[in-house]
Amino acid sequence: MAFAGPFVAAAAGAGLMALGLPKASIAPAAIVGLALVYWAWFGLPPRVAFLAGWFSGTIYFCATFSWFGETAGKFVAPYGFVLVLFPALMEGFAIAVAGWLTAIAARRAPPALVPLAGAAAFAVAEWLRSSGPLALPFGNVAYAQVATPLAPLAAFVGSFGLTFAVCLLAASAAWWARGEPAALRAGAFAAGVVLVATAAAWALWPARHLAPPTVRVAAIQGNIPQDVKWTREAFELANARYEALTRSAALARPALILWPETVVTIDLNLSPAMLARLSGLARAAHTELIVGAKQLTARGEYNALYYFGPDGTQQGVYQKRRLVPFVEQLPAERLLGNLPGAALVSRFLSGTWTGVREVDGLRVAPMICWESAFDGSAHEAVRDGADAFLVATDDAWFGETAGPYQHAEIAQMRALETGSWIVRAAATGISGIVAPTGRYVRSAPLDRVAIVEGAIGPPARTAYARFGAAPVGIALVLLYAALVARRRPE
Repeated sequence: MAFAGPFVAAAAGAGLMALGLPKASIAPAAIVGLALVYWAWFGLPPRVAFLAGWFSGTIYFCATFSWFGETAGKFVAPYGFVLVLFPALMEGFAIAVAGWLTAIAARRAPPALVPLAGAAAFAVAEWLRSSGPLALPFGNVAYAQVATPLAPLAAFVGSFGLTFAVCLLAASAAWWARGEPAALRAGAFAAGVVLVATAAAWALWPARHLAPPTVRVAAIQGNIPQDVKWTREAFELANARYEALTRSAALARPALILWPETVVTIDLNLSPAMLARLSGLARAAHTELIVGAKQLTARGEYNALYYFGPDGTQQGVYQKRRLVPFVEQLPAERLLGNLPGAALVSRFLSGTWTGVREVDGLRVAPMICWESAFDGSAHEAVRDGADAFLVATDDAWFGETAGPYQHAEIAQMRALETGSWIVRAAATGISGIVAPTGRYVRSAPLDRVAIVEGAIGPPARTAYARFGAAPVGIALVLLYAALVARRRPE
Protein backbone atom coordinates (compact mmCIF):
# COMPACT_ATOMS: atom_id res chain seq x y z
CA MET A 1 0.00 0.00 0.00
CA ALA A 2 2.98 2.33 0.45
CA PHE A 3 3.19 2.76 -3.31
CA ALA A 4 -0.55 3.20 -3.94
CA GLY A 5 -0.32 7.01 -4.02
CA PRO A 6 2.41 7.19 -6.68
CA PHE A 7 0.62 4.60 -8.84
CA VAL A 8 -2.62 6.59 -8.66
CA ALA A 9 -0.72 9.79 -9.51
CA ALA A 10 0.97 8.09 -12.47
CA ALA A 11 -2.36 6.79 -13.75
CA ALA A 12 -3.99 10.22 -13.42
CA GLY A 13 -1.00 11.77 -15.15
CA ALA A 14 -1.35 9.32 -18.05
CA GLY A 15 -4.98 10.33 -18.49
CA LEU A 16 -4.06 14.02 -18.56
CA MET A 17 -1.26 13.36 -21.06
CA ALA A 18 -3.79 11.74 -23.41
CA LEU A 19 -5.88 14.92 -23.27
CA GLY A 20 -2.99 16.76 -24.92
CA LEU A 21 -3.63 14.85 -28.16
CA PRO A 22 -6.67 15.01 -30.46
CA LYS A 23 -9.55 15.11 -30.15
CA ALA A 24 -9.21 17.02 -26.85
CA SER A 25 -5.98 18.79 -27.92
CA ILE A 26 -5.43 20.49 -24.56
CA ALA A 27 -1.70 21.11 -24.88
CA PRO A 28 -1.05 22.20 -21.25
CA ALA A 29 -2.68 18.97 -20.02
CA ALA A 30 0.24 17.01 -21.47
CA ILE A 31 2.71 18.96 -19.33
CA VAL A 32 0.61 18.71 -16.16
CA GLY A 33 0.12 14.98 -16.75
CA LEU A 34 3.83 14.43 -17.25
CA ALA A 35 4.53 16.34 -14.03
CA LEU A 36 2.30 13.92 -12.12
CA VAL A 37 4.06 10.94 -13.70
CA TYR A 38 7.48 12.35 -12.80
CA TRP A 39 6.30 13.09 -9.27
CA ALA A 40 5.48 9.39 -8.90
CA TRP A 41 8.76 8.20 -10.41
CA PHE A 42 10.93 10.46 -8.26
CA GLY A 43 9.58 8.91 -5.08
CA LEU A 44 9.84 5.25 -6.07
CA PRO A 45 12.69 2.73 -6.12
CA PRO A 46 13.84 2.08 -9.71
CA ARG A 47 12.21 -1.35 -10.03
CA VAL A 48 8.90 -0.06 -8.72
CA ALA A 49 9.16 3.03 -10.96
CA PHE A 50 9.54 0.63 -13.88
CA LEU A 51 6.22 -1.00 -12.97
CA ALA A 52 4.54 2.37 -12.41
CA GLY A 53 5.84 3.48 -15.80
CA TRP A 54 4.49 0.40 -17.53
CA PHE A 55 1.15 0.80 -15.75
CA SER A 56 0.76 4.47 -16.64
CA GLY A 57 2.22 3.99 -20.13
CA THR A 58 -0.31 1.26 -20.89
CA ILE A 59 -3.13 3.53 -19.75
CA TYR A 60 -1.79 6.39 -21.87
CA PHE A 61 -1.44 4.31 -25.00
CA CYS A 62 -4.78 2.55 -24.54
CA ALA A 63 -6.34 6.02 -24.61
CA THR A 64 -4.12 7.20 -27.44
CA PHE A 65 -4.57 4.06 -29.57
CA SER A 66 -8.29 3.62 -28.85
CA TRP A 67 -9.04 4.07 -32.56
CA PHE A 68 -6.90 1.11 -33.69
CA GLY A 69 -9.81 -1.30 -33.47
CA GLU A 70 -12.25 0.85 -35.44
CA THR A 71 -13.40 -1.10 -38.52
CA ALA A 72 -10.58 -3.66 -38.23
CA GLY A 73 -11.83 -4.88 -34.85
CA LYS A 74 -14.81 -6.67 -36.40
CA PHE A 75 -12.44 -8.96 -38.31
CA VAL A 76 -11.16 -10.48 -35.06
CA ALA A 77 -14.27 -10.13 -32.91
CA PRO A 78 -14.69 -10.78 -30.01
CA TYR A 79 -10.97 -10.15 -29.56
CA GLY A 80 -10.92 -6.66 -31.09
CA PHE A 81 -9.70 -5.16 -27.79
CA VAL A 82 -6.35 -6.89 -28.44
CA LEU A 83 -5.75 -4.47 -31.32
CA VAL A 84 -5.50 -1.71 -28.71
CA LEU A 85 -4.23 -3.51 -25.62
CA PHE A 86 -1.30 -5.36 -27.20
CA PRO A 87 0.29 -2.27 -28.83
CA ALA A 88 -0.36 -0.29 -25.64
CA LEU A 89 1.51 -2.88 -23.57
CA MET A 90 4.39 -2.88 -26.05
CA GLU A 91 4.70 0.90 -26.17
CA GLY A 92 4.09 1.14 -22.43
CA PHE A 93 7.32 -0.80 -21.95
CA ALA A 94 9.22 2.23 -23.29
CA ILE A 95 7.56 4.41 -20.64
CA ALA A 96 8.53 1.78 -18.05
CA VAL A 97 12.17 2.13 -19.08
CA ALA A 98 11.87 5.92 -18.82
CA GLY A 99 10.49 5.53 -15.28
CA TRP A 100 13.31 3.18 -14.27
CA LEU A 101 15.97 5.52 -15.66
CA THR A 102 14.35 8.54 -14.02
CA ALA A 103 14.27 6.86 -10.61
CA ILE A 104 17.96 6.00 -10.99
CA ALA A 105 18.72 9.62 -11.88
CA ALA A 106 16.86 10.81 -8.76
CA ARG A 107 19.38 8.86 -6.68
CA ARG A 108 22.57 9.46 -8.63
CA ALA A 109 22.46 12.79 -10.51
CA PRO A 110 23.39 16.10 -8.87
CA PRO A 111 20.18 17.37 -7.19
CA ALA A 112 19.87 20.48 -9.35
CA LEU A 113 20.21 18.40 -12.51
CA VAL A 114 17.85 15.52 -11.72
CA PRO A 115 15.02 16.98 -13.88
CA LEU A 116 17.47 17.29 -16.76
CA ALA A 117 18.35 13.60 -16.49
CA GLY A 118 14.68 12.60 -16.16
CA ALA A 119 13.76 14.59 -19.27
CA ALA A 120 16.59 12.99 -21.23
CA ALA A 121 15.45 9.53 -20.11
CA PHE A 122 11.90 10.04 -21.39
CA ALA A 123 13.01 11.60 -24.70
CA VAL A 124 15.48 8.76 -25.34
CA ALA A 125 12.76 6.17 -24.63
CA GLU A 126 10.45 7.94 -27.08
CA TRP A 127 13.19 8.07 -29.73
CA LEU A 128 13.90 4.36 -29.38
CA ARG A 129 10.25 3.30 -29.48
CA SER A 130 9.81 5.41 -32.63
CA SER A 131 12.70 3.71 -34.43
CA GLY A 132 13.14 0.32 -36.07
CA PRO A 133 10.93 -2.02 -38.11
CA LEU A 134 8.30 -2.47 -35.37
CA ALA A 135 8.20 1.18 -34.30
CA LEU A 136 4.84 2.80 -33.57
CA PRO A 137 5.49 6.55 -33.46
CA PHE A 138 1.99 7.71 -32.53
CA GLY A 139 1.30 9.44 -29.23
CA ASN A 140 4.66 11.21 -29.00
CA VAL A 141 4.62 13.92 -26.36
CA ALA A 142 5.85 16.58 -28.78
CA TYR A 143 2.83 16.24 -31.07
CA ALA A 144 0.63 18.01 -28.51
CA GLN A 145 2.81 21.12 -28.91
CA VAL A 146 2.60 21.68 -32.70
CA ALA A 147 0.45 24.79 -32.24
CA THR A 148 2.12 26.21 -29.08
CA PRO A 149 4.99 28.69 -28.69
CA LEU A 150 7.34 25.70 -28.26
CA ALA A 151 6.75 24.55 -31.86
CA PRO A 152 9.75 26.37 -33.46
CA LEU A 153 12.09 24.13 -31.45
CA ALA A 154 11.15 21.26 -33.79
CA ALA A 155 12.92 23.00 -36.67
CA PHE A 156 16.21 22.58 -34.82
CA VAL A 157 15.85 19.49 -32.61
CA GLY A 158 12.83 17.69 -34.09
CA SER A 159 10.01 16.04 -32.19
CA PHE A 160 12.35 14.21 -29.78
CA GLY A 161 14.13 17.41 -28.81
CA LEU A 162 10.76 19.08 -28.35
CA THR A 163 9.67 16.18 -26.13
CA PHE A 164 12.83 16.76 -24.07
CA ALA A 165 11.89 20.43 -23.58
CA VAL A 166 8.35 19.53 -22.48
CA CYS A 167 9.64 16.83 -20.12
CA LEU A 168 12.18 19.22 -18.63
CA LEU A 169 9.40 21.63 -17.64
CA ALA A 170 7.28 18.81 -16.23
CA ALA A 171 10.11 17.10 -14.36
CA SER A 172 11.24 20.39 -12.82
CA ALA A 173 7.72 21.09 -11.55
CA ALA A 174 7.53 17.58 -10.07
CA TRP A 175 10.95 17.92 -8.40
CA TRP A 176 9.87 21.21 -6.88
CA ALA A 177 6.55 19.70 -5.70
CA ARG A 178 8.51 17.02 -3.83
CA GLY A 179 10.49 19.68 -2.00
CA GLU A 180 13.76 18.04 -3.00
CA PRO A 181 17.14 19.71 -2.40
CA ALA A 182 18.02 22.32 -4.99
CA ALA A 183 14.48 22.10 -6.43
CA LEU A 184 14.16 25.88 -6.77
CA ARG A 185 17.47 26.10 -8.63
CA ALA A 186 16.46 23.14 -10.80
CA GLY A 187 13.15 24.75 -11.72
CA ALA A 188 14.69 28.13 -12.48
CA PHE A 189 17.42 26.48 -14.57
CA ALA A 190 14.92 24.38 -16.54
CA ALA A 191 12.54 27.26 -17.20
CA GLY A 192 15.49 29.42 -18.25
CA VAL A 193 16.86 26.78 -20.62
CA VAL A 194 13.50 26.24 -22.30
CA LEU A 195 12.70 29.96 -22.46
CA VAL A 196 16.06 30.89 -23.98
CA ALA A 197 16.01 27.96 -26.40
CA THR A 198 12.47 28.77 -27.53
CA ALA A 199 13.27 32.47 -27.98
CA ALA A 200 16.39 31.60 -29.99
CA ALA A 201 14.44 29.11 -32.10
CA TRP A 202 11.79 31.73 -32.82
CA ALA A 203 14.38 34.34 -33.78
CA LEU A 204 16.26 31.95 -36.07
CA TRP A 205 13.23 30.05 -37.40
CA PRO A 206 13.53 29.89 -41.20
CA ALA A 207 9.75 29.49 -41.60
CA ARG A 208 9.29 33.09 -40.46
CA HIS A 209 10.76 34.21 -43.76
CA LEU A 210 8.89 32.06 -46.28
CA ALA A 211 9.10 32.71 -49.98
CA PRO A 212 5.59 33.26 -51.40
CA PRO A 213 3.96 29.99 -52.49
CA THR A 214 3.37 30.01 -56.25
CA VAL A 215 2.79 26.37 -57.29
CA ARG A 216 -0.93 25.68 -57.33
CA VAL A 217 -2.02 22.26 -56.06
CA ALA A 218 -5.21 20.41 -55.18
CA ALA A 219 -6.07 17.44 -52.97
CA ILE A 220 -9.23 15.44 -53.63
CA GLN A 221 -11.29 14.01 -50.76
CA GLY A 222 -13.92 11.69 -52.20
CA ASN A 223 -15.38 10.51 -48.86
CA ILE A 224 -16.01 6.86 -49.71
CA PRO A 225 -16.62 5.03 -46.38
CA GLN A 226 -14.34 2.13 -45.57
CA ASP A 227 -17.16 -0.37 -45.04
CA VAL A 228 -18.16 -0.10 -48.71
CA LYS A 229 -14.91 0.98 -50.35
CA TRP A 230 -13.88 -2.47 -51.57
CA THR A 231 -17.22 -3.36 -53.15
CA ARG A 232 -17.78 -3.31 -56.91
CA GLU A 233 -20.44 -0.61 -56.55
CA ALA A 234 -18.07 1.64 -54.60
CA PHE A 235 -15.35 1.08 -57.21
CA GLU A 236 -17.55 2.63 -59.89
CA LEU A 237 -18.75 5.37 -57.52
CA ALA A 238 -15.18 6.30 -56.54
CA ASN A 239 -13.99 6.45 -60.15
CA ALA A 240 -16.87 8.68 -61.19
CA ARG A 241 -16.64 10.94 -58.13
CA TYR A 242 -12.88 11.42 -58.24
CA GLU A 243 -12.95 12.08 -61.96
CA ALA A 244 -15.66 14.72 -61.57
CA LEU A 245 -13.86 16.38 -58.66
CA THR A 246 -10.59 16.37 -60.60
CA ARG A 247 -12.20 18.06 -63.60
CA SER A 248 -13.65 20.66 -61.26
CA ALA A 249 -10.30 21.21 -59.53
CA ALA A 250 -8.62 21.59 -62.93
CA LEU A 251 -10.52 24.84 -63.51
CA ALA A 252 -8.05 26.52 -61.11
CA ARG A 253 -5.19 25.19 -63.28
CA PRO A 254 -3.18 23.43 -60.56
CA ALA A 255 0.21 22.01 -61.44
CA LEU A 256 -0.56 18.91 -59.36
CA ILE A 257 -3.66 17.04 -58.18
CA LEU A 258 -3.30 14.39 -55.46
CA TRP A 259 -5.70 11.52 -54.79
CA PRO A 260 -5.67 9.50 -51.53
CA GLU A 261 -4.20 6.07 -50.89
CA THR A 262 -5.76 3.10 -52.79
CA VAL A 263 -8.58 5.16 -54.28
CA VAL A 264 -8.49 2.76 -57.23
CA THR A 265 -9.03 -0.53 -55.43
CA ILE A 266 -7.38 -2.80 -58.01
CA ASP A 267 -3.88 -3.64 -59.25
CA LEU A 268 -3.92 -0.70 -61.62
CA ASN A 269 -1.07 -1.90 -63.80
CA LEU A 270 -3.20 -4.91 -64.80
CA SER A 271 -6.05 -2.75 -66.13
CA PRO A 272 -5.18 -1.07 -69.46
CA ALA A 273 -8.66 0.44 -69.62
CA MET A 274 -8.32 2.15 -66.23
CA LEU A 275 -4.79 3.33 -67.04
CA ALA A 276 -6.07 4.86 -70.26
CA ARG A 277 -8.94 6.52 -68.41
CA LEU A 278 -6.59 8.14 -65.88
CA SER A 279 -4.14 9.10 -68.59
CA GLY A 280 -6.92 10.87 -70.46
CA LEU A 281 -8.04 12.61 -67.28
CA ALA A 282 -4.53 13.95 -66.59
CA ARG A 283 -4.26 15.13 -70.17
CA ALA A 284 -7.66 16.83 -70.10
CA ALA A 285 -6.85 18.53 -66.79
CA HIS A 286 -3.33 19.32 -68.02
CA THR A 287 -1.91 18.52 -64.60
CA GLU A 288 0.35 16.08 -62.83
CA LEU A 289 -2.16 13.56 -61.50
CA ILE A 290 -1.09 11.26 -58.64
CA VAL A 291 -3.39 8.33 -57.94
CA GLY A 292 -3.36 5.78 -55.10
CA ALA A 293 -3.82 2.14 -56.19
CA LYS A 294 -2.19 -1.28 -55.91
CA GLN A 295 0.50 -2.70 -58.18
CA LEU A 296 1.09 -6.39 -58.84
CA THR A 297 4.48 -7.44 -60.23
CA ALA A 298 6.30 -10.73 -60.64
CA ARG A 299 7.83 -10.17 -57.19
CA GLY A 300 4.56 -9.46 -55.42
CA GLU A 301 2.05 -6.70 -54.61
CA TYR A 302 2.71 -3.09 -53.61
CA ASN A 303 0.71 -0.26 -52.11
CA ALA A 304 1.49 2.37 -54.71
CA LEU A 305 1.01 5.84 -56.17
CA TYR A 306 0.85 6.19 -59.96
CA TYR A 307 2.15 9.37 -61.60
CA PHE A 308 0.53 10.71 -64.78
CA GLY A 309 2.08 13.75 -66.47
CA PRO A 310 0.15 16.72 -67.91
CA ASP A 311 0.45 15.12 -71.35
CA GLY A 312 -1.16 11.93 -70.06
CA THR A 313 1.96 9.77 -70.06
CA GLN A 314 2.63 7.55 -67.08
CA GLN A 315 5.66 9.01 -65.33
CA GLY A 316 6.40 6.31 -62.78
CA VAL A 317 5.07 4.35 -59.81
CA TYR A 318 6.01 5.01 -56.21
CA GLN A 319 5.88 1.87 -54.07
CA LYS A 320 5.28 2.35 -50.36
CA ARG A 321 8.57 1.80 -48.53
CA ARG A 322 7.46 1.62 -44.90
CA LEU A 323 4.69 -0.91 -44.29
CA VAL A 324 2.43 -1.23 -41.25
CA PRO A 325 3.53 -4.29 -39.22
CA PHE A 326 0.79 -6.90 -38.74
CA VAL A 327 -1.45 -5.03 -41.21
CA GLU A 328 0.40 -4.67 -44.51
CA GLN A 329 3.13 -7.18 -43.78
CA LEU A 330 3.73 -9.93 -41.22
CA PRO A 331 7.08 -9.72 -39.41
CA ALA A 332 8.86 -13.04 -38.85
CA GLU A 333 6.32 -14.81 -41.04
CA ARG A 334 7.88 -18.25 -40.59
CA LEU A 335 7.41 -17.91 -36.83
CA LEU A 336 4.05 -16.10 -36.75
CA GLY A 337 2.42 -17.28 -39.97
CA ASN A 338 0.36 -20.00 -38.29
CA LEU A 339 -1.07 -17.84 -35.52
CA PRO A 340 -4.83 -17.15 -35.50
CA GLY A 341 -5.61 -14.14 -37.69
CA ALA A 342 -2.30 -14.26 -39.57
CA ALA A 343 -4.17 -14.96 -42.80
CA LEU A 344 -5.89 -11.56 -42.47
CA VAL A 345 -2.56 -9.71 -42.72
CA SER A 346 -1.70 -8.42 -46.19
CA ARG A 347 1.60 -9.42 -47.75
CA PHE A 348 2.67 -6.21 -49.49
CA LEU A 349 6.29 -5.72 -50.51
CA SER A 350 8.38 -2.63 -49.72
CA GLY A 351 9.64 -0.28 -52.39
CA THR A 352 13.03 1.44 -52.47
CA TRP A 353 12.56 4.66 -54.50
CA THR A 354 11.87 7.86 -52.55
CA GLY A 355 9.62 8.98 -55.42
CA VAL A 356 11.04 12.52 -55.68
CA ARG A 357 9.84 14.24 -58.88
CA GLU A 358 9.97 17.81 -60.14
CA VAL A 359 6.64 19.56 -60.63
CA ASP A 360 6.62 23.16 -61.86
CA GLY A 361 10.09 23.81 -60.44
CA LEU A 362 9.49 22.09 -57.07
CA ARG A 363 10.79 18.65 -56.21
CA VAL A 364 7.99 16.80 -54.41
CA ALA A 365 8.18 13.50 -52.51
CA PRO A 366 5.27 11.19 -51.67
CA MET A 367 4.50 9.48 -48.39
CA ILE A 368 1.71 6.92 -48.15
CA CYS A 369 -0.22 7.00 -44.86
CA TRP A 370 1.94 5.27 -42.19
CA GLU A 371 5.17 6.62 -43.72
CA SER A 372 4.33 10.18 -42.68
CA ALA A 373 4.54 9.15 -39.02
CA PHE A 374 8.30 8.58 -39.37
CA ASP A 375 10.65 11.54 -39.39
CA GLY A 376 13.22 9.28 -41.06
CA SER A 377 11.06 8.89 -44.17
CA ALA A 378 10.95 12.66 -44.59
CA HIS A 379 14.67 12.99 -43.84
CA GLU A 380 15.58 10.46 -46.54
CA ALA A 381 13.46 12.30 -49.10
CA VAL A 382 15.06 15.64 -48.18
CA ARG A 383 18.49 14.09 -48.73
CA ASP A 384 17.18 13.01 -52.13
CA GLY A 385 16.32 16.62 -52.96
CA ALA A 386 12.67 16.90 -51.87
CA ASP A 387 11.32 20.43 -51.42
CA ALA A 388 7.73 19.51 -50.47
CA PHE A 389 5.73 16.42 -49.49
CA LEU A 390 2.58 14.74 -50.73
CA VAL A 391 0.80 12.58 -48.15
CA ALA A 392 -1.79 10.19 -49.58
CA THR A 393 -3.69 8.34 -46.88
CA ASP A 394 -6.78 6.26 -46.21
CA ASP A 395 -7.84 7.26 -42.70
CA ALA A 396 -11.37 6.06 -43.42
CA TRP A 397 -10.40 2.92 -41.48
CA PHE A 398 -10.74 4.97 -38.30
CA GLY A 399 -14.10 6.64 -38.85
CA GLU A 400 -14.73 9.70 -36.70
CA THR A 401 -12.37 8.63 -33.91
CA ALA A 402 -9.25 10.52 -32.83
CA GLY A 403 -7.19 8.59 -35.41
CA PRO A 404 -7.62 10.92 -38.42
CA TYR A 405 -6.99 13.94 -36.20
CA GLN A 406 -3.81 12.46 -34.72
CA HIS A 407 -2.52 11.53 -38.17
CA ALA A 408 -3.26 15.01 -39.49
CA GLU A 409 -1.40 16.50 -36.51
CA ILE A 410 1.67 14.38 -37.31
CA ALA A 411 1.82 16.04 -40.74
CA GLN A 412 2.18 19.35 -38.91
CA MET A 413 5.23 18.00 -37.09
CA ARG A 414 6.83 16.82 -40.35
CA ALA A 415 6.32 20.33 -41.77
CA LEU A 416 7.93 21.91 -38.70
CA GLU A 417 10.90 19.53 -38.77
CA THR A 418 11.69 19.88 -42.47
CA GLY A 419 10.49 23.42 -43.14
CA SER A 420 8.50 22.01 -46.07
CA TRP A 421 5.01 22.48 -47.45
CA ILE A 422 2.83 19.37 -47.20
CA VAL A 423 -0.19 18.50 -49.33
CA ARG A 424 -2.40 15.89 -47.68
CA ALA A 425 -5.15 13.93 -49.44
CA ALA A 426 -7.18 11.71 -47.09
CA ALA A 427 -9.99 9.44 -48.29
CA THR A 428 -12.58 10.75 -45.82
CA GLY A 429 -10.47 13.53 -44.23
CA ILE A 430 -8.61 15.35 -42.90
CA SER A 431 -7.18 16.67 -46.18
CA GLY A 432 -5.25 19.91 -46.31
CA ILE A 433 -2.19 22.00 -47.03
CA VAL A 434 0.31 22.52 -44.21
CA ALA A 435 2.78 25.41 -44.27
CA PRO A 436 6.38 25.11 -43.00
CA THR A 437 5.15 26.85 -39.83
CA GLY A 438 3.20 23.69 -39.01
CA ARG A 439 -0.18 25.37 -39.52
CA TYR A 440 -2.92 24.18 -41.87
CA VAL A 441 -3.56 27.00 -44.35
CA ARG A 442 -6.30 24.98 -46.08
CA SER A 443 -8.20 21.94 -44.80
CA ALA A 444 -11.33 19.87 -45.30
CA PRO A 445 -13.18 18.35 -42.33
CA LEU A 446 -14.03 14.69 -41.88
CA ASP A 447 -16.84 13.03 -43.82
CA ARG A 448 -17.16 15.65 -46.55
CA VAL A 449 -16.69 15.44 -50.29
CA ALA A 450 -14.14 18.19 -50.84
CA ILE A 451 -11.47 19.75 -53.00
CA VAL A 452 -8.65 21.42 -51.10
CA GLU A 453 -6.99 24.02 -53.31
CA GLY A 454 -4.06 26.29 -52.61
CA ALA A 455 -0.43 26.96 -53.34
CA ILE A 456 2.87 25.62 -52.06
CA GLY A 457 6.38 26.92 -52.46
CA PRO A 458 10.07 26.37 -51.73
CA PRO A 459 11.05 25.04 -48.31
CA ALA A 460 12.35 27.09 -45.41
CA ARG A 461 15.05 24.48 -44.89
CA THR A 462 15.77 23.64 -41.24
CA ALA A 463 18.77 22.36 -39.33
CA TYR A 464 16.82 19.25 -38.36
CA ALA A 465 16.06 18.47 -42.01
CA ARG A 466 19.80 18.39 -42.62
CA PHE A 467 20.88 16.22 -39.67
CA GLY A 468 17.83 14.16 -38.66
CA ALA A 469 17.04 12.43 -35.37
CA ALA A 470 20.24 10.49 -34.73
CA PRO A 471 22.40 13.40 -33.44
CA VAL A 472 19.59 14.52 -31.12
CA GLY A 473 19.03 11.01 -29.76
CA ILE A 474 22.73 10.33 -29.25
CA ALA A 475 23.21 13.69 -27.52
CA LEU A 476 20.39 12.88 -25.09
CA VAL A 477 21.87 9.45 -24.35
CA LEU A 478 25.24 11.04 -23.60
CA LEU A 479 23.63 13.73 -21.46
CA TYR A 480 21.84 11.17 -19.31
CA ALA A 481 24.96 9.01 -19.00
CA ALA A 482 27.07 11.98 -17.93
CA LEU A 483 24.56 13.02 -15.26
CA VAL A 484 24.29 9.60 -13.61
CA ALA A 485 27.85 8.37 -14.22
CA ARG A 486 28.99 9.17 -10.69
CA ARG A 487 26.89 8.42 -7.62
CA ARG A 488 26.39 11.62 -5.67
CA PRO A 489 27.50 11.74 -2.03
CA GLU A 490 24.82 10.68 0.47
